[in-house]
Amino acid sequence: MKKIFACIDGSCMTDAVTEAAIWISKRSSHPINFLHALEPPLPQGSDDLTAIIGLGSQTSLLEQLAKLEQERNKVASQHGQLLLDEAIKKAEHAGLTEIEQQQLSMSLVDALLEHEDNARVMIIGRSGKGHYDDFKVLGSHIETLIRQVHTPVAIVPPQFHEPTNFMLAYDGSESTDKAITQIINGGILSGLDCHLVMVDKQDGHCQDKLDTASARLAENGFNVRARMLDGDVYQALWRYKSDHAVDLMVMGAFGHSKWRQFFLGSTTLKMLEDSRIPLVVLR
Repeated sequence: MKKIFACIDGSCMTDAVTEAAIWISKRSSHPINFLHALEPPLPQGSDDLTAIIGLGSQTSLLEQLAKLEQERNKVASQHGQLLLDEAIKKAEHAGLTEIEQQQLSMSLVDALLEHEDNARVMIIGRSGKGHYDDFKVLGSHIETLIRQVHTPVAIVPPQFHEPTNFMLAYDGSESTDKAITQIINGGILSGLDCHLVMVDKQDGHCQDKLDTASARLAENGFNVRARMLDGDVYQALWRYKSDHAVDLMVMGAFGHSKWRQFFLGSTTLKMLEDSRIPLVVLR
C-alpha cells in the first residue's frame, strides 16, 4: 500500500504537518511515513585557506573543522530522531497503528523523489526551519518539488485545522480534469463541500466546461457550488477564498497561457505566501 510521506524538520510547521498526516491517514487508511531529511551543509570555502594561512596551520584547522562538522551532524541526527519519535507518539495517540519513521542524509527533494513510487501524498510545511517570516527562501524549494514529482503535494501553514470544505481552481484543461478524477477516486476529500471555481477566459466554452466538471463531482456524491469568476486570476481566487471561508485549496500543477504562469509562477508562490490555509497541488 502506498504511504503518506510527512516531512518534518523541527520548524514551527512540524506539528501542522503531523496533524495533517494524521487527518489524511484516517480518511484514506494509508500508513504514514514520517520523514526527516538531514540536508547537506553548504560549502564553507575551505579550499581557499591556503591563500591566508600556512600549509601546516591549514591542515590543523581543517581537522578541527571536520570534527566540528561530525559533531554537528551527530547532534542534528539526534534532534531529528526526537522529532520523529514525537510525531509517532502523536499518531499513536490519535489511534493510528500503521506508522513508520525514516531519517535520510540528503536534500528533502531528493528524499521525496527517491520514495515517490511508494507515495500516496507528500506533506510539507509552507516554511522551513529558520524561515518562518521569510517564505521566499523556501518558495523555490516547493516549486522544485512540484515540478519534479507526480504525486499530490499538500503544503500546510503553521496551524492545521480539519477542513470541512475545499476550493478547486478549475481551468478546463486536461490537467484539471485529471485533478477532478483524482479527487473522485482518492477518497480523502469525500464528504467535504466543494467550491468549484473558474476564471472566465472569454473563449466561449468556459461555462460548458464548468457545468460538465460540476456534474461529474455531483454524480460522485460531492455537494458542489460552481462559480464563474471574472478578472485577474490571483485576485479572483483570493477574493472568493476569503469571501466563502474556504478551508482547503486544490489546484492542478499545470495549465495554459496565464494559468500556466499562475500554477507554477510567481503568482503561485504569492498565493502560498499569503494564504493561511492548506493547499494541495495535483499532477
